[in-house]
Order: sequence, then C-alpha cells, then structure tokens
Amino acid sequence: MYSTVLLLHSWLRWLAVVAGLGATVAAIGKGSQALQRAERWGLIFMIALDVQVLLGLLLYGTLSPFTAQAMGDFGAAMRSPILRFWAVEHLTLMLSAAVLVHVGRVLARKTANPDQKRKRLLICFALALLVMLAGIPWPGMATGRPWVRF
Repeated sequence: MYSTVLLLHSWLRWLAVVAGLGATVAAIGKGSQALQRAERWGLIFMIALDVQVLLGLLLYGTLSPFTAQAMGDFGAAMRSPILRFWAVEHLTLMLSAAVLVHVGRVLARKTANPDQKRKRLLICFALALLVMLAGIPWPGMATGRPWVRF
C-alpha cells in the first residue's frame, strides 16, 4: 500500500505543478477571458493540491517509515535534516500551499471587481506555487527523490 500511495503522490505532484503554473500565468492576463482561465486553472490547482494533501496525510499518518521513525524520537528527528524535512518542513510547506490556493479563491469570490479578483488570484497562486516548489524533494537535495517514480 505504501508504494502505491507514494507512486500516486509522486506523479500527482506534476499535475499540481503544471496547474499552479497555468493558474499563475492565466492570472497575469487582462480581461474577462483571462479571469475565466485563471479561475479554471485555479480550480484544477486546488483539486490537485487537495488530493496531494490527502495522499500526503495518509503517508504521513500511517504509511511512511520516515515519519514513523521521526515520531519514535522527535528530538533526534529535529537534529537530522532528512527526518526534519519529512516530519515538519515538507508537511508545513505543502499545507501552506494548499491553504494559500483556497484563500485566494475565497478572496477573489468576495470582490466584484474583475481586476481585483485577478490580482488576488495571482498573488495567492504565485505564493502557493513558490511555497510548493520550495517543499518538493527535488533530485540532488539531501532529501531528494527521483523526477519520475516507477
């Protein structure tokens, strides 16, 4: 089960990254069509991140040997950069990205001005994308994972 959930979590990150880029770029444009594209891409971004968070919490709470090891001795885990990344940093950054996307969509809905909607979406989507990119275990990092997992 661990391998299957990890595989899904790993592959879905690419959908989340592409959707985040799409939502951010679409929110840069002007006019009502740009706003519609930003909202559409933003919905895909939000769904992808929500599924990522659900799979990640399943890994974090029950399946991952890294978090099991970290929870066994949390003090020692905080002194280990790899365990600290998985136990605290990755989780915090990814939850923050998901919250930013949700907040952006709610803030955009609460204004009638299309330019303000687009601006709010742009700020929140761009921040969420940056936070998400900072929390991904890129190859070459101490906590790095492969680009594509099979």
